[in-house]
Amino acid sequence: MANEMNIYYDEEGDFLEITSGDIANCYFDNLGNGIFEIIDRETKEVKGIAIFSFKARTKSLEEIKLSLPFKFNITQESSEV
Repeated sequence: MANEMNIYYDEEGDFLEITSGDIANCYFDNLGNGIFEIIDRETKEVKGIAIFSFKARTKSLEEIKLSLPFKFNITQESSEV
C-alpha cells in the first residue's frame, strides 16, 4: 500500500522515524535540534519525520504528545465487490 504509515524505532541509537509511503526518493531536511523532515525530491511533499534522542526527550513524560511539523495525508482505498 503506497500510503502506509511506518514507524521505526532504534533503541540502541535512540532514533525514531515515522514515514508515509515510499521514501526511496527522499532527502532529510534538518529542522535543528536533532529533528528532520523527510521530503520527496520530486513533489516536495513531506513524507516523514526523524527524531534523534527520542526516548531521552520523552523519558519524563507519562504520555507522549508530539506536535509534528507536518501532516500525513492518509486515505483509505475503498474496494467495491
